[in-house]
Amino acid sequence: MTKYITHNALQIDTALDGFIETELLAGLPTDKATFYDQLQQIAEQFQQRNLDLLTERDRIQAEIDEWHRANPGTPDAVQYKQALQQIGYFDPEPPEFTISTQNVDPEVASMPGPQLVVPVMNARYALNAANARWGSLYDALYGSDVIPEDDGASKQGAYNPVRGARVINFGRTILDEYLPLAGVSHKEVTRYMVVDGELVAEAADIAYQLSDPSRFKGWQGESTSPEALLLEHNSLHMIIRFDDTQVAKDDKAGVSDIVLESALSAIQDCEDSVAAVDGEDKVVAYRNWLGLMRRDLSESLEKGGKTITRQLNNALSFTTKDGELSLKGNSLLFVRNVGHLMPTPAVLFNGEQLQEGLLDALVTVTAALYDLASKSINRNSYHGSVYIVKPKMHGAQEVRFTVELFDKVEKLLGLRPNTVKIGIMDEERRTSVNLAACIYEARERVAFINTGFLDRTGDDIHTSMCAGPFLPKGEIKGAPWFDCYEDRNVTISLHAGFRMQAQIGKGMWPVPDNMADMMLQKIGHPKAAATCAWVPSPTAATLHALHYHQIDVLHAQMLRMGESVPAVDNILKVALLDRELTDDEIVLELKNNLQGILGYVVRWVEQGVGCSKVPDINNVGLMEDRATLRISAQHVANWLYHNVCSAELVEDLFKEMAAVVDEQNAGDPLYRPMAANFDQSVAFNAARALVFEGLEQPSGYTEPLLHSMRRQFKMINA
Repeated sequence: MTKYITHNALQIDTALDGFIETELLAGLPTDKATFYDQLQQIAEQFQQRNLDLLTERDRIQAEIDEWHRANPGTPDAVQYKQALQQIGYFDPEPPEFTISTQNVDPEVASMPGPQLVVPVMNARYALNAANARWGSLYDALYGSDVIPEDDGASKQGAYNPVRGARVINFGRTILDEYLPLAGVSHKEVTRYMVVDGELVAEAADIAYQLSDPSRFKGWQGESTSPEALLLEHNSLHMIIRFDDTQVAKDDKAGVSDIVLESALSAIQDCEDSVAAVDGEDKVVAYRNWLGLMRRDLSESLEKGGKTITRQLNNALSFTTKDGELSLKGNSLLFVRNVGHLMPTPAVLFNGEQLQEGLLDALVTVTAALYDLASKSINRNSYHGSVYIVKPKMHGAQEVRFTVELFDKVEKLLGLRPNTVKIGIMDEERRTSVNLAACIYEARERVAFINTGFLDRTGDDIHTSMCAGPFLPKGEIKGAPWFDCYEDRNVTISLHAGFRMQAQIGKGMWPVPDNMADMMLQKIGHPKAAATCAWVPSPTAATLHALHYHQIDVLHAQMLRMGESVPAVDNILKVALLDRELTDDEIVLELKNNLQGILGYVVRWVEQGVGCSKVPDINNVGLMEDRATLRISAQHVANWLYHNVCSAELVEDLFKEMAAVVDEQNAGDPLYRPMAANFDQSVAFNAARALVFEGLEQPSGYTEPLLHSMRRQFKMINA
């Protein structure tokens, strides 16, 4: 049972209290009593307002449900839009405006590139993401399917020189494409050196320079025999490295690697990718974020019989013809707070659970005070800003609430106004249709807008739950609303002045082992003029970085500046089923959904893993978090509601898929089989509840049930 200490109207979980006193505030002038006074002021000002916003969500959804019940099937566009206007679904259109966000770091304002999202509760992942600013192209190519394994190019076992030769050739092709030499291919070069501060490449005893010598930025080591060469293209750096490894020995110019500037920014996530259900869990998340801000986070692991300690990388230093140049060693770090929905048992206010987002706001910004006070070259923000992504907001009122919350936090902590920069997730339909108004409310502190197709789809299903049965899950992305949603996100942001001031982001690549397809498809994001897009791993970040060399995103944005914003009408089109499905089609769709639900939920509830690579029904590993779960659970709930399938069929398939998931996890010593005892399996019953109680879940979110079942599991197994 949770134990609390009391401070006026607050009760604070003792684990959280200990962290706040001995860690969070240990290097700050604020004492614990003052901190709790600050938290109580936030609770007094924002707790009831937060609850009122949730009540407003419920009112709007209830009226939409009632309208669809009275008007089943594909809505008449005019009548539907009028009905939404009458219930207050649309916010007033803002006047023409341009965002005025100040003190934004270049990784956000002017450097397009990949963005990582990582569960902050896992220290190793958090450090890996922070250090993914620089990634080995050779490692990414050698270890992924971008380089085929045919004709003796297997990646298994010890170093394979056949595969290595393909990697080297790929790397030289990249250099020829983006950093060409005048008169010769990099593939012909036998020596690189620096002469009078300029890069010189020798081939057949002839010296060549870059076609654009200004692309050469510096070097490490002796100029006649450098250890590394620094070059730049599209605001991103590449480092050509030299050493005495086998790769270098196989290379005619002694090149051992090409290192790419990769994940320019990384989101340390306290939300969808973590399972934080109580004070103990929140401490883990907050401690790791604090460690990143203080730069003392470390994690040890065993690898190859040796203990390796991971910690944050330091800045890189290079010699230039004019002196020295330093480049950041880490990604610029954001932290994603939770949304407005969930309360937390970590803190009680007047005997009731405090809304978790209020706690996140004060704690994560307080932790960032260490970075704001730092003068180190290794600090996170050179411009004195704190970057917080705020997810799952519904419309402009909720954005305004968030802005005012951070206004209050800044005043309490003595920070200049708008120190906290907000990232807005465009992942709920009420935000999509009111996106300009949402941005307008945050116009002085917005630094980020991002489409979140997965949550956005889950919200689409729940919002229109009563209209009729939805298309099979894999077909929804082809519905008219999707392209309109993506285009409006970019065009509205560009009209609001995001170019050279804030990020326009796109969503996640979900198949971490399929990098070849990612390289073919994800180039669509920079082509669409998005300055960043999410990737699931450092390897994916390095490979995706090549797309930002291929596409000049800032130029692409210039070309789109004059585009008109697509009308909202397509956003409101519901992706309803347009044909009769066969029994086999229904069963296959249900199996796919139910297996995915079980595979994710069993790890969430019984192991506290909020994000992982979960094998699908075909044993293809997919990155799963609560967003993918939300889609699958709401989709099955929708089909049940409209009698596309029976409850008995879903029950039977749940049990069949539980056995499949048990087999897929047979090698995990921590795994508890579900099929051995369905009634006693907390995870199995959590998965069932997400479907059979899906209609009642607020906005179709999975958090209320997951948190409850996770706490139940922890209590049973304490």
